[in-house]
Amino acid sequence: MSELSESILERTSKPKREPALLVLEDGTVFRGRACGASGEVFGEACFNTSLEGYLEVLTDPSYAGQIITMTYPQIGNYGVNPEDAQAKKLALRGLVVRDMCYTPSNWRSTETLPEYLTRNGVVAVEGVDTRALVRHIRSAGAMRAVLSTIDLDEKSLLAKVKASPSIVGQNLAETVSCMAPYHFDASELPASKVFALEPPAAPEHKVIAYDCGVKRSILEGLVRAGCDVTVVPWDTPAERVLAEHPDGVFLSNGPGDPEAVAATYEQVGKLIGNVPVFGICLGHQMISCAAGADIEKLKFGHRGGNHPVMNLLTGRVEITAQNHGFGCVFESLGPLVPELSGGVTEHAHDLRFWAERKIAPVVDNKRFGKIRLTHVNLNDGTCEGIALLDEPAFSVQYHPEASPGPTDAHYLFTAFVRLMDGDESYLDIDIARDRLAGWSFGRTPAEEKEAVNA
Repeated sequence: MSELSESILERTSKPKREPALLVLEDGTVFRGRACGASGEVFGEACFNTSLEGYLEVLTDPSYAGQIITMTYPQIGNYGVNPEDAQAKKLALRGLVVRDMCYTPSNWRSTETLPEYLTRNGVVAVEGVDTRALVRHIRSAGAMRAVLSTIDLDEKSLLAKVKASPSIVGQNLAETVSCMAPYHFDASELPASKVFALEPPAAPEHKVIAYDCGVKRSILEGLVRAGCDVTVVPWDTPAERVLAEHPDGVFLSNGPGDPEAVAATYEQVGKLIGNVPVFGICLGHQMISCAAGADIEKLKFGHRGGNHPVMNLLTGRVEITAQNHGFGCVFESLGPLVPELSGGVTEHAHDLRFWAERKIAPVVDNKRFGKIRLTHVNLNDGTCEGIALLDEPAFSVQYHPEASPGPTDAHYLFTAFVRLMDGDESYLDIDIARDRLAGWSFGRTPAEEKEAVNA
């Protein structure tokens, strides 16, 4: 930095920090100041467009192997509240921000974000032109990167990043899954949210959840919907799961290349047809892989709390929270069934074709029979959800529990319960009403009075 910049910085609340360097594999360089732990890390450069919820983003195990750039300019302004964390250990490789706040203002905060990052060994940099960085990734595509506070030589770092492994082909789910089964019930729900949320529904369904990098708030969503949850490691044999006689099986979110997580989708293939199955994010890809679908690596992925998705069954548009860099190629699941697809005989690669026509097309899959496209991303026309018509199973590519993000997709937990109850129209739910379910401030005055007098 210039002498003038150093002089101005000395008059602010920001401490004087060491320089840091971000180098992409195509040679693009961004300089800044360290705002976390010292070190050198390698990963795939990606970006998240959420306006809030940075702690939920940083603690999401789905970010294993990645260096995250936050597009919102100031990060850390409301500090850190441990109850918002999605996992006990941070799995991301590094963090890039425009401006890091060292003096947060929030009654729930227990420490600053720089303190939290340093304590957890996360290398981070601020002062980067994140708009330029994101525009470059959107144009050139996701790529490998190195973030360093110890080696500031551009040529040296470029050579290192070119020698680093790609995220493609890595089984990152294995690195973030639990080591042994554990139980998750209402006693695990955070006490600080009692003032805003209704008590959870009575546990009526026994659910086994595959942990491929599950977020804590997703488990909370299952519990609030009335599920008694047992979490198992990513590669638990299907025979062991079925021996527990669950009412349903949940497949969690997780990081990296789904095709590298064969030990999970091979078990999914054995589970489908024997028990109701619900998958989200990586879980959606596990069902897709079990059905023989092709998986594509998206140019720069979907990461943020503002992605529009149309539910083709209802015509409703949901604003969704997403975090993934791979996706299912719907047309690879099988040929269209014209009589169930509005008479259309040929696949459209851009799935907004179906959104425009309000048609939920059906394909004939070799393994599982008829499969319906249920959700479409309105930004790029990719597959966001499928439902098996001949077996009790469905999945979506996004996160329904709003951590961080909107509550539009809350209904998917309700849909899973309805599927386990045998309701054939389990996905036909008024999301405008369901998104307020479970929130005490969503009650009408009459309902509030009734609740108080109960």
